[in-house]
Amino acid sequence: MKNYKIILIVSLILVLINISFAQEKYAVAKTFTPVLNTPNFDSVFGGYTGNLIKLDSHRLINEMEFIAYPKTLFFIINKIPHNGYSIYEVITSDYVYPKKKLFIDSRFVKIISSNLENRKKNLPDKKIILERIKKLTGYPYMWGGNVPNGIEEMLQYYKPSTTIDSATKNVWILKGVDCSGLIYQATDGYTPRNTSSLINYGKPVGKIENLTAEEIIELLQPLDLIVMHGHVVIVLDKNTAIESTPKRGVIQTNLLKRLTAIMKEKKPANEWTSIAGKKFVIRRWIE
Repeated sequence: MKNYKIILIVSLILVLINISFAQEKYAVAKTFTPVLNTPNFDSVFGGYTGNLIKLDSHRLINEMEFIAYPKTLFFIINKIPHNGYSIYEVITSDYVYPKKKLFIDSRFVKIISSNLENRKKNLPDKKIILERIKKLTGYPYMWGGNVPNGIEEMLQYYKPSTTIDSATKNVWILKGVDCSGLIYQATDGYTPRNTSSLINYGKPVGKIENLTAEEIIELLQPLDLIVMHGHVVIVLDKNTAIESTPKRGVIQTNLLKRLTAIMKEKKPANEWTSIAGKKFVIRRWIE
């Protein structure tokens, strides 16, 4: 009889655990939510001393993937308890890159019991997109960043152990945008998040192989994307381009000079292929 009671209690505990996990199958972002490729958030924001940011040799947070927008839906595939909150391993339709593992901090999201529809993606008017992009001129470069002013909650959830300077604070809150984050932010997360997807996004502007920079520019329209491996430059008008670079942040440049500089190292291609190598394509995704 005693063994029966023990088995019953253990069975009940297992049922409750299963119910609890089932109830934590989905989560929705309450606010801007940083998504990392590691569950070790503490090692990135604070480290052993509690006041350092983990940066790679290029002084970038290599663990950053992107920042999910409010109402983004996540499917939870693993839960890692951690000091009163959890780190969730997740997948989301907003960032579909199968080889990458994604992790979020549970404090940024709300657990929901059913698979609700993901956030609605509405493409802003072309004029609004252009205005938003231009206003980002001067913002810093942030690898994986697409929230220009950053996330202040990072200082609350990962509080520095000592006073930090303004430059460190900007990195800590993930202030700034990277090259693809520039267009992602301006479109409210409508466009693909990474250049690996932008390479084939939309349609070609035309046959640009063997054309000069001047001839290519005659084919371009505002918001056309000059895409190469790992980087994208955005056309503002016939004279101006904009991009975000690690060394200079978000800058506007003369389109002809920028395209000429690109063509010194890379050749124009009509379409991207797996063997494109040192080439670039130009994609039109909005009329």
